[in-house]
Amino acid sequence: MSTSNRIDPPWQRSQGQRAAPDTDHAWEPTRVESGVATQILRDRNDPETDESRDIGRLVGQDQRELFVSCGPVEAMRQQFEILRPEFIAVHDIGTALSRKLLAGIGVASGRRLQKLVIRRQGYGTPLAALEFIEWPTAQGAMLRLYTTEIDADTASRNALALTLLANSRLGVIIVGDLPGHALTAALQPLQQAMLRGPWSNRNVIMLPLSSASALAAQGSNIAGHTGVSVRTTPQVTRPAEAWGFISGMWNHMHDQPSMRGMQLPGLADAIGPAKAGDSSAPSTSPAAATAVKPAAPVAAEAPSQPTTEPLALRPMPTVPGPNALPPQREDALGEYVGRLIKLNGMVACGVFDATTSRSVAHAGQGFGAEALAAQTRVLVDAALQSGRALGLPGNAPEMALSLDAHHVVLRPLPRHAELVLYAVFDRNVANLTLVRLQIQRLDEELNLASS
Repeated sequence: MSTSNRIDPPWQRSQGQRAAPDTDHAWEPTRVESGVATQILRDRNDPETDESRDIGRLVGQDQRELFVSCGPVEAMRQQFEILRPEFIAVHDIGTALSRKLLAGIGVASGRRLQKLVIRRQGYGTPLAALEFIEWPTAQGAMLRLYTTEIDADTASRNALALTLLANSRLGVIIVGDLPGHALTAALQPLQQAMLRGPWSNRNVIMLPLSSASALAAQGSNIAGHTGVSVRTTPQVTRPAEAWGFISGMWNHMHDQPSMRGMQLPGLADAIGPAKAGDSSAPSTSPAAATAVKPAAPVAAEAPSQPTTEPLALRPMPTVPGPNALPPQREDALGEYVGRLIKLNGMVACGVFDATTSRSVAHAGQGFGAEALAAQTRVLVDAALQSGRALGLPGNAPEMALSLDAHHVVLRPLPRHAELVLYAVFDRNVANLTLVRLQIQRLDEELNLASS
């Protein structure tokens, strides 16, 4: 068989049969931009960047946004599991002072209250809003302090509060003036959450606003059943005292030399040291002397002159919320509620802010303002959720609930959609239709008084 027409495959050809390609000319087209230096840009989602180590994306000077495809509770739990931030959570039991405490500390230290808004991915619907301040540590890093006064529906608000406490490095609980049986009932959900888990936080400090004896016994009981270190401070009356206990406890937790960079300064030190370079000057807050033992100042070779802390003796300022009413409006609402309570059969009535659950005005006996506001908020949230499920979104609804012995009327106030009226009537005395007409008439007078 003739082999003259055989074609050898390329890998069997000799170099003489086929010349090697000119390497320089073959690659020349790719060298057009060879003078441009290669730049490696860090992705903003790179876990090594400072921005991505924080929760949410900065969208303003005092606001961050986190877009999620799940519920706000699960979203925050995932963020904590991935990022593992160190933060302090401040929670209320029997009171509503945690936000005011953070705002007061922020005013005293020159730091603003900030907000983290959790939104639904694709729609932008706000699901929850968490507020916090950032506090500088000794090494210059920022430590975040969250308040559990969260703007969300009742179920999410309670679950988010426990999620913040469970994942915080230090949980701070402000406890109001509660009788013994009420204190036990109020602390029970906290203890159950610790037992149920997951609960990574091992340090809780309780700040009583009244006598600390009953609370100390309750705290010891919780610690004995859960293994979490629960410490109760003496009675707290001023924000400087509260901060002295919080910073003292935090610094005691970071007393080891390798961890002293995470220690917190006093209020005066956070504003700025008395002398340039004297950043290790110890705080002379009167509350610091009675706080949990603080760690020694970092690198303080010689005692420095005590600095005067002009803000230590100040009471915590009242910082209005974003939806706070002017004083004249609150006066008008007080007069409005005072006239409502005079209606035939009225047992109790009041107005509360649906965004914060804060009671604005209340009148009547037999029902507490906070209890009525909380239960009314539950009803309003349930109605709103049902409306959204049916594709009928809207603001606070108007509702009338008839029980065995009472009528309950809920309605948003004119010109103040965030304000909701609750009115409880004796069913045996008052007629529901007549009651609603009387309320509408007073609503018209409220418009004139508050315009």
